[in-house]
Amino acid sequence: MKSPPSEFKLFNRGAEETAVLIPGWAADYRIFSTLQLDFNYLIPIKFSPYSFEKGLLSSLKDNGLNKISILGWSMGGFIARDFASKHQAMINNLTLISVREKYEKEDIGKIKAYLKKNKKGYLYRFYRDSFSKTDEEAFSWFKRHLLRSYLGEMELNLLLEGLDYLSEARLVPLKLKRAKIKFIHGQDDKIAPIEEMLKIKENFPSAEFITIEGAGHVPFLNRGFKRIFYP
Repeated sequence: MKSPPSEFKLFNRGAEETAVLIPGWAADYRIFSTLQLDFNYLIPIKFSPYSFEKGLLSSLKDNGLNKISILGWSMGGFIARDFASKHQAMINNLTLISVREKYEKEDIGKIKAYLKKNKKGYLYRFYRDSFSKTDEEAFSWFKRHLLRSYLGEMELNLLLEGLDYLSEARLVPLKLKRAKIKFIHGQDDKIAPIEEMLKIKENFPSAEFITIEGAGHVPFLNRGFKRIFYP
């Protein structure tokens, strides 16, 4: 199967710098709707992990950008790390949210089987597990704004393609000469348990690590994230 091209859109928010926001598996750019970071946003409107690099380089050229920060969430964290490793001179800062060292191929295989059998049923469980039991405010926002459309619009072939990518993805050590690396993780993340962040610390000793208490796999929708980054 040929990967679809990745398409990007620049949202000029009057900031001096631009950040690329990369969503995770079974999500799209709309998951970042509440973010109020001090950046212009360059967001993949359509994307595949396999065509991401080519699409982003083309968009950067079209928009006259040669320096960016990158925020990658979940699967987007692997994509962000891979792009930064190949284009270090372009990177101001790298923020990786809810990432883990790797996903086991056996687990990925089980998810594929569940999706093929009952896509909506599996996705609903995945989305519910992405929020901690104490973070009902964030899950309520997700239900109101995204849940129904995600359940109906997520294409099976693209979900399977994302899982293929995740089965091979590895968060290997990365040293950026000038850029800062930051990790953000929910304390109650069930998809990428907090123990994963502790493993990552060993391979990224100079990075900054921030834990959001009470948050699950989508910590940027949690009140704690908002208090830290835009009080």
